[in-house]
Formats: sequence, C-alpha cells, structure tokens
Amino acid sequence: MVDLIRAACLTHYADVARSVGIDPAKMLKSVGLPGRGLANPDIKIPGGGVRRLLEASAAAAKIDDFGLRLAERGGLSNLGPVALVVREQATVGAAIEALSRYIHIHNESIRLRIERESDTVVIAPVLILGRPVPARQSAELLVGVAYRILSAFLGSGWRPLDVHFAYPAPRNRDVYRRFFNCNVAFGAEFDAIICPAIDMERSMAPPESNASMARYAQSYVEALAARSSTREGKVRELVAALLPTGRCSLVRVAQHLGCDGRTVQRWLAEHGKSFSEVLDAERSEMAVRLVEDRNRSLPAVAELLGFSAQSALARWFKERFGCSITQWRTDPKHRSVLEKAG
Repeated sequence: MVDLIRAACLTHYADVARSVGIDPAKMLKSVGLPGRGLANPDIKIPGGGVRRLLEASAAAAKIDDFGLRLAERGGLSNLGPVALVVREQATVGAAIEALSRYIHIHNESIRLRIERESDTVVIAPVLILGRPVPARQSAELLVGVAYRILSAFLGSGWRPLDVHFAYPAPRNRDVYRRFFNCNVAFGAEFDAIICPAIDMERSMAPPESNASMARYAQSYVEALAARSSTREGKVRELVAALLPTGRCSLVRVAQHLGCDGRTVQRWLAEHGKSFSEVLDAERSEMAVRLVEDRNRSLPAVAELLGFSAQSALARWFKERFGCSITQWRTDPKHRSVLEKAG
C-alpha cells in the first residue's frame, strides 16, 4: 500500500524552490503531485512523490542541501494533530517519546528511534521504505526538522553533541555545521542526533503542561492512527479533508493516493463499499458534528460539507436524516433519529 504524508511537509516548498531558481509548479507536476491540493496541510499525498520531488529539486538547483533548506523553515507546527500531544508533555524526554509514538500519523514511512547510552541519547529518524530509493534529501529534512523541534524545546542556545548522516559528505560541509551548530559526521552507520541525556529531563515550558488537554490530545491522535491503518480509512481521511474545498471526487482522492480511480474502487469493493457510500458516510458524520453547533450558519455548514449552495445541503440532509436541520435544532426528538441514521 502506498505510504502517505501530510502535505504540511511541503508548506514552504514553493518558497525554497524559488529561492534556488527552480519552478515549484513545474517540479510538482514532474513527479505527479497535485500542486493545488498542497494548500490544505492536512491533505495526504504519496510519500514516494515527496521523496522524488526533493531529490529532483536538489538536482535541478544543483545543490546538496535542498532538504536542509526546507527543514530550516519547518518545525513542530508542521506536525498538525501530533503537535497537540507533543506540546502537552511534562518533559522534553516525554515529548520526544510522544513524537516517536505518533510520528507515523504525519508521515507513514517515518519511525523515530530513541536510544539511551549512559549519559547520551541518540535520536534517529528512520525512513521505512519497501525498496532502496534515493532519499538523501528526505533524510536531511527529517534530521533537520528533528533538530528544529529539539531547539524549540531546549532554547536557541542549545546544541547537540553530534549529528550523523549515513550518506557521503557534501561539497560544502560548512552549511551543515552552521545549521546544526555542532560537529556533523558523514558516512556514519545511520542518521542521528546525539544529545546529552540530561537535556531530556528539562521541563516543557511554555506552554505549561495540562493533564486534561494531554489526555484529550492523545485520544484524538490515537483515533487518527487507528483510522489511517486501513485503505478505507485513508480514503475517508482524504474525503474529510477535501469536502470543504468543494472538489472532493474519486479522481481527486485517487490522485492524492498516487493511483487511479479504478484502484480505489477495487480497494473499497474488497470491504463491500463504494466510493459514493464512503463519501456519504463521511459527510454524514461531519454533518452530525456541524449541526450540533447552533451558532454555525447554514451557509457555513453547506460550504464545509462541500455543497455549492444551502439549498443543496437542505435537500441532502432531509433525504439522509428524515428531517431538516432547523427541525433537528429546534426539536430534541430529532437527535435520536439523526444519530441512528448516521
């Protein structure tokens, strides 16, 4: 199954590409990634396409450090819901452990290995790939973002003991030394950041840890993790992200999954579902949540559910749930009807 990455990983791609003299739209098209879809950071896109994009961009710009330049503009905020859990931990060590547990929600092909060796801690981002593919720029991006996250936790004056890369040394090592503010070794056994173990004991502040918020955030990302583990779950996740854009279709979902519409239909058919059924089910779940907010206007609800007009929403809602949104909001007896229908 194709591995997926949140489009947030490419939030600053266009700016970095232009800064090194390449056309971002042209590069995205060359690897089959949907340029317009990247405007939504929660959209999932094929990991293989992202890896090819980074390698192709470095080659087109004739530079070694494209991934590092992209990492320079990234950080914890790019991790979306995973950041909710990480930020609410009590210590830096707990935050990194949480990042290790849930990083696959952001990028299904990444694992974060953490090893303690007496007075040091080794933090090693690992790419899980089905076959050997060029991934130097992806490795730079992963290690660079991990360093940026640690720096945010530990302060701008913090520095690791060493940074290791498994690939050969680039033409200009100084760029890497300046970025990481420490010795950078190339040709190592694996990619890693080596830190003093005592750094992991430092408190996370600000913001202050909030136990109830941490529990809520953890339950939320665990639900996301369970949902993303199946093909149907991936399709539903994409449907939820694309519905508010008004451009949710089988073709567009397939594009984000790196395949064609017939393949998506075949995946769903294996579970006795069709794309239209998944779309309707996801739209219904979203409708339940949206109509519970009585302060939300019906035009806003229509837009978030992907309808071109409020009248289209009204017709669909009445057919789907047997009552109008206004009736449900004003008469509590309709709630049970709505919940059973959903």
